[in-house]
Amino acid sequence: MKLAIAADHAGYELKAMLLPWLKTEGHQVRDLGTNSDSPVDYPDFAEAASLAVVRGEVERAIVICGSGVGATVASNKVPGIRACMCHDTYSAHQGVEHDDVNVLVLGARVIGIELAKELIRAWAAAKFSKEERHVRRVGKILKIEDKFGDRLMEEKEKEPVK
Repeated sequence: MKLAIAADHAGYELKAMLLPWLKTEGHQVRDLGTNSDSPVDYPDFAEAASLAVVRGEVERAIVICGSGVGATVASNKVPGIRACMCHDTYSAHQGVEHDDVNVLVLGARVIGIELAKELIRAWAAAKFSKEERHVRRVGKILKIEDKFGDRLMEEKEKEPVK
């Protein structure tokens, strides 16, 4: 699978350990940084990985930050992204099968390398089921994006800066 991977400083070490392993697993991996443990902001890396997915440059992305929470929130702000923070294999594969999750978020301060590998294996091997109920539900998610995305941005632009 063609994947992007990105991390902030808290996720840098885990990302560095995962990169060679992902390649041995047969994945084509695009490393979107960061490339050190110097402090950086996780939204920048979550956005870069998410944009690689929505632009079709990669099939899916992995984003790593300290807890996984911030990167999940940031990734899900990109229209077309369905990011899920996973710390168990059931959620990793079920998120893809039922919700068509395209970004896996890991918390480097919460899980270790072996669990990260298990999660990635489960997530990467999973396919969206395309069962009617799941297609319907993902369709409703897309309608929420359409309904609020542009309108909220227009309203924010009208608001005076305080």
